Amino acid sequence: MAVKNHRHGALNPKAQFQKEITLEQVLKSALIADPLKLYDCCPFSDGAAAVVIASEEVATRTRKPVWVLASAQAGDEMCLHAKRDLSRALATERAAQAAYRQAGLGPQDVDVVELHDCFTIAEIVATEGLGLFEPGTGGIAAEKGWTALGGKVPVNPSGGLKAKGHPIGATGAAQIAELATQLRGEAGPRQVEGARIGLAHTLGGNTATVLVSLFGRDRA
Repeated sequence: MAVKNHRHGALNPKAQFQKEITLEQVLKSALIADPLKLYDCCPFSDGAAAVVIASEEVATRTRKPVWVLASAQAGDEMCLHAKRDLSRALATERAAQAAYRQAGLGPQDVDVVELHDCFTIAEIVATEGLGLFEPGTGGIAAEKGWTALGGKVPVNPSGGLKAKGHPIGATGAAQIAELATQLRGEAGPRQVEGARIGLAHTLGGNTATVLVSLFGRDRA
């Protein structure tokens, strides 16, 4: 994931890290908390993002509106030691299921994803929790390139928190801004071809609170 997201970040002029890294660099980087190494962890960044929300009447008068199809929030155990399974984020699963129901869509309909990859393992857990891949296969999907640009479900074409950066309070809005850019077909070299449905996933408090939102180029 680190290699993939830095490759994406190199295509994003707004990313904090606009350079590619190698698998060897990741494996040889300093140990932070076993098994996570330096390049497995996102940076805390300076940054800002804004989202303009308008009524349907106003939105239809704009050049390329992006429609909010659904938004759902869910909670989980606050303390990591209270979790029965550290490989799952139940709040992500619950929020995703609720958002899919609201939109009348499923994970198979999602074209592009911006998710909270505070650590490389977080991307694996999130892609499984969002239903994009079966439990236990998120890592395999990343290894096969399915989450890279040109893959089955491109994840974090912006570079994600890992390479774009993590400006804390602005992170969720930055994800939405990236999805709006993607759905408008204005992402340049990191554009996901034909993207029509985007999914944003952000969390806080050790995955205790998760927000999942779906956006579309067209109205539901």
